[in-house]
Amino acid sequence: MEKKQEMAGPDRILHLLLYPFPGSSHTIPILDLAHRLLARPGITITILVTPGNLPLLQPLLAAHPHPSLQPLILPAPPPPPTSTGTGPLNRLVSIIRGLHDLHSPALLDWFSSHASPPNAIVSDFFLGWTHHLARQLGIPRVVFSPSGVFGLSINFSLWRDLPKLGDTPENEISFPKLPNCPSYPVWQIPEAYRNYAEVMDPSSEFHRDSMLADVASWGLVFNSFAELEGEYIEYLKRDLGHDRVWAVGPLLPTQDDQVVHRGGPSSIPAHEVMTWLDSCQDGSVVYVCFGSRGMLTSKQMDELTAGLDQSKVRFILCVRNPDGRQVATGYSSIPDGFEDRVVGRGLVIRGWAPQLLILRHRAVGAFLTHCGWNSTIEGVTAGVVMLTWPMKADQFTNAKLLADQLGVGIRVGEGTMNIPEAVELARILTDSVNGARPERVRAKEISIAALSAMKPEGSSDHDLDDFVKRISEVKMSK
Repeated sequence: MEKKQEMAGPDRILHLLLYPFPGSSHTIPILDLAHRLLARPGITITILVTPGNLPLLQPLLAAHPHPSLQPLILPAPPPPPTSTGTGPLNRLVSIIRGLHDLHSPALLDWFSSHASPPNAIVSDFFLGWTHHLARQLGIPRVVFSPSGVFGLSINFSLWRDLPKLGDTPENEISFPKLPNCPSYPVWQIPEAYRNYAEVMDPSSEFHRDSMLADVASWGLVFNSFAELEGEYIEYLKRDLGHDRVWAVGPLLPTQDDQVVHRGGPSSIPAHEVMTWLDSCQDGSVVYVCFGSRGMLTSKQMDELTAGLDQSKVRFILCVRNPDGRQVATGYSSIPDGFEDRVVGRGLVIRGWAPQLLILRHRAVGAFLTHCGWNSTIEGVTAGVVMLTWPMKADQFTNAKLLADQLGVGIRVGEGTMNIPEAVELARILTDSVNGARPERVRAKEISIAALSAMKPEGSSDHDLDDFVKRISEVKMSK
């Protein structure tokens, strides 16, 4: 992205501290935000990372040398024991507490000793405690959400209003204040809230306090765009009682060399994947991936691979192999013999894949996805048909947005409660690469809107300018 031409004097330099939650799906989009911000004049950025995430930062440091961009490397908390409390929520809270205990005093010392400390903190929505830190420092805290506006609005409603879940997983929880009055069976409500409703222990209360701190923070920045979630953006502004809500996405690199190195190396070199795709017809390939951390149960894996086998479509399957402990809890690897049966027609990638390069290739027509927000944004921006199989958290909301509201998605499955049978999955896969499907037409329209949003004078470009302007006004008022 070319730098904007207007220049800023030394007294107008804006210094921002960007603080992602450790983990690639949270860190990568905030690094993309940093890249966009640094294309504007008069901005310097410090990015707080733990040592394990420093490699993700290296390409950005190479593109934006000191002093415009500098890392602040603080230690990571020790990993929580696998036996922690009731499971995922307590493990998550253990990590967040560990970050608070290590980083809060270190940041107070760092701010007090810095010659020109940051004028605002932009931090991940899991790091609600940074709102209280920012208040101590007398600066704004801005929430950066790696989830969409719709998904975070559901979360805010849950943690603020505390709806009762009922007695059975099939009970419906509705959100009548939100646009389109969405509702979900209890089992699709985020696990963190379900745990809270069942066991109101200190970890659950800590997590609720963190989410409420997000609600109270000065502003929010989303990796989304008005043409995708406009009605939810306007709803959230009304709900929060202020207009400091900015949709600045899609936050994606534009150059292929940046895409290749995004997130880490692929288990199959990117050029080999591109060569394979070059041999395929336009829109004929289905890309299948359930996220960088996603794994499938034995039943899910069996139906998926059987469906791919029976469909006869060309595909790329990206999977993560479970370790021994995960296998013992029901997760599965690709069945023996599958790759031999689909040789030449299917390409299997184990581990990280160059997802953006794949989705942007002319040969890819559909994306079977878990509907994580990063994958959702990448898929709609690429203009492919979205085959939805959400597994947890905000993914059910994202699937609802894609299939029911935007018209770019086809429902395939839902977690382990609704696993498609191989015959039906094969039919959907075959049909998804039919160029005449209405979802294909709508996907292309949304793709054009996504790309237009990031252009000069586009909705997201305008929102990013307004974000910088409003933060700068707070700085100048002090």
